[in-house]
Parts: sequence; structure tokens; C-alpha cells
Amino acid sequence: MAAEPVLRLKNIVKKFGAFVALHGINLDILDGEFLTIVGPSGSGKTTLIRLLVGMDSPSEGEIWLNESRIDKVPANKRPTCMVFQSLALFPHRTVGQNIEFPLKIQGVGAEERAARARELLELLRLPPHYHDKRIAECSGGEKQRVALARALAFDPEILFFDEPLSALDYRLRKTLEKELKDLHARTGKTFVYITHSLEEAMVMSDRIAIMREGKLEQLADADGIYTRPVSRFVAEFMGEVNLFDVEGTAQGGLHGRGVEVHVNGQMEDIGISLAQGERGTLMVRPEFVRILESSGTSDFIVRGILRAEYALGSRIQYEVEAADGSRLSVEKLREDRYRGAIGDEVVLGWDLDSTHLIRED
Repeated sequence: MAAEPVLRLKNIVKKFGAFVALHGINLDILDGEFLTIVGPSGSGKTTLIRLLVGMDSPSEGEIWLNESRIDKVPANKRPTCMVFQSLALFPHRTVGQNIEFPLKIQGVGAEERAARARELLELLRLPPHYHDKRIAECSGGEKQRVALARALAFDPEILFFDEPLSALDYRLRKTLEKELKDLHARTGKTFVYITHSLEEAMVMSDRIAIMREGKLEQLADADGIYTRPVSRFVAEFMGEVNLFDVEGTAQGGLHGRGVEVHVNGQMEDIGISLAQGERGTLMVRPEFVRILESSGTSDFIVRGILRAEYALGSRIQYEVEAADGSRLSVEKLREDRYRGAIGDEVVLGWDLDSTHLIRED
């Protein structure tokens, strides 16, 4: 059975004087899901999460938690909790005292607090003796786990995260991404996560919400966002991409209509239904573009000069300049790398089923 919404935003508007930071946001956050909100700086994602957690109130609209309207309810009265980028731990107190703090505020007895703190240490995979270790003696990754344990001590319905991994080094960040995803599965809680990192979003999320200029541009699972973006903005925001302008023609194509694709100064007619005069963008990701041998064939062919090669760990990315001056990206596994040299003339190809048509509004 499909999950029901636990948090609903209805026509949320947030204004700061004459500036409108959020424009009529409608969003259902599902019970038990891991939702990540991403977008460039100034897109409104931090403003949105401040409204969700109760640190600010909307100018217009409603926020519902299950059957209760909460947009006027202060943060300390909501069954939610925020994990901040700064973590906001007490540096001169012990790990146990930090975890127990919310329980102490609630009037829970010392013995019960200590027992719950040890349960949470185990859940976050920290040794029991860490209960008496001072926060100032903990590593960055350990502090992250303590902050998560303290948040879970509230037993919130929803956990909000404001870029909690952004200050960590790459290796530790990748480890904690997996641990957060695993923690989400083990607790069954609803996680709402803000990040600038597309890798974090792709690794952890059930769904991703892309924000742009105070609006939701697209909401879908990671595969849908990456392979079927609704706009050029989303296509480019979600990683390297090759984009081509297309326009419908009066004839040709598999469906009685054709599409003129302007690539490398040439025009090709492909089997995608697009009305005469209708414009759009054809997208192909670099991993679907091939460097063709002399006998190779494909639905699209572009000739150009290999201008650059970039090592990306297990992958190699190539930049090819077409005759019209446009640049195309090609990505291959390291073991399948191109054996030629920079400056070679190459022929690129890709197939129709590897493309996605973005229609203009």
C-alpha cells in the first residue's frame, strides 16, 4: 500500500518585504520517506525548511502535520527535530549528557535517560563507553553521530537536516551518506534533507525536490530526475549533459511528424512526435555517447576534434569540439578509454532510445 502524506504544504508563500522567497509551494511529504531538497544558492530551500521546522511562519498558505495544522505552532511544540550543519552540541559535556539533554528537558529520570542514551549509541554504532567521553574529544564523524542520536532522543515524527555533512572531508562524507540511508531504513522515520550535493541526493533519497527561484521545478525519484528532467535547468543542474535545440517540421518522422535537430551544422530528422513549429531540447547524457569506429553506426552522428580528457576515478570524460564550435561530453569507463590522442578527429554517435525530449512551455 502506498505511503500516506505525513506533512502537507498548501500554497505556501514567504515574503520578506517586497521580496518573494517562496511562490505558492505545494508539496506532500510521505510518511517514512527520505526526501531531499536541492537547488542553487538563493533557490529558497533554506527558507522552506525553516518553515517546515517552525523557525519561521509562512506569509500565506497552510502546513499540515497529519490532521493538524501547524504553520502557527512554534518549533518546540512540534513533533519534529532539526540537525544543523553546526550540530550545536555542548562541547564541554559528555556524549551521554548531549544525547540525554532533550530527555532531561522532558523530565525523564536519570536512569531512564542513561538507558535510552545507550540504546541510541548502539543504534548509531558508537561503543557503549562513549557515553562518558567528552564531545571535545570526538572526531567529526563521531560528533555527527552524536547529533543524530540527540535528535532521535526526541523521538520525532520527522527529522530535518540542514546540510549536516557539508563541512566533512570527502571520504567521511561518503561513509556517513550510507550510514544515514541505513539509519533511515532502520528507524522508519521521515527524513527531510537539504543539500547542495547532488551525490548526496542521488545516494540517499527516495525522492528529490529541485528548487529554483522559490518554486519547485521538479519532484521525482533520483532516476526520474536524472533521465527525464522537465526543463533545461534540471537537466544541467543534475550533472554533465549534452543539449540540442529541436524544432518540429511538417513532415517525416515515425509518427508523421519530424524533428529538426541542429547538430554540427547539420539537420537530422528523427522519429519523435513534435508539432510543426514546436520547439524543445533534446538531451543525451555523456555516458550514452560513443566514440565510433569506422564501421560503427548510430541514430545520431557528430564529427569533431577531441580537445580534452579528464580522469574521474573509475571513469574518463572527454570533450569534443564539433564543427560549429559547440562542445560535447563523452564519458567512458576507465578500462574502455579511448586509445588515441588529444587533437584526433573522432566520430561520436548515440541512439534515439538514449535521448530525452524536453518540451518548451
